[in-house]
Amino acid sequence: MIIETERLVLRLPCAEDWSAAEHFLTCPETMQHLGGAQHPADAWRTFASWLGAWQLTDAGMFAVVEKASGEWIGRVGPWYPLHWPVREVGWGLRRPWWGRGFALEAAQAAIQHAYDVLGWETVSHLIHDRNVASQHLAEKLGSKPAGRVELPGSLGGYEVTVWQQARDSVLAPVD
Repeated sequence: MIIETERLVLRLPCAEDWSAAEHFLTCPETMQHLGGAQHPADAWRTFASWLGAWQLTDAGMFAVVEKASGEWIGRVGPWYPLHWPVREVGWGLRRPWWGRGFALEAAQAAIQHAYDVLGWETVSHLIHDRNVASQHLAEKLGSKPAGRVELPGSLGGYEVTVWQQARDSVLAPVD
């Protein structure tokens, strides 16, 4: 499965993505609002869950690859792991690609996939209160705060705001 945008390729993650994904998952800056930087062993298990979600459900995190460089720049996707409080389209990019519109471009494509292919009527994003950049992105995508939830499992005690939008409230693509 491959989704192409103007500057990006969204595809299923693969073993060759591990090195870049490890940098993402172990980086304190990129993980500051995503549960914190992970030990490499935990990062490997998180990475494995991205791959495994596609085997267990019809959704998961896509690898985001910049077309110009061919580099893995992050992950985005519709997913709903076991006990996850909502059907979510989440995103996260490696630091060098922040502020360049890549997250918006990738998230729009993932949301469209959730609506058109998966048949979702509502999309949610779970965003920490201090993650102002993701809040702004959610607003650009057409989402609004819709309550609070506590994450399950090892992230228990980590409370986030649910940002949500219905299929019919999707904004036109941003140029």
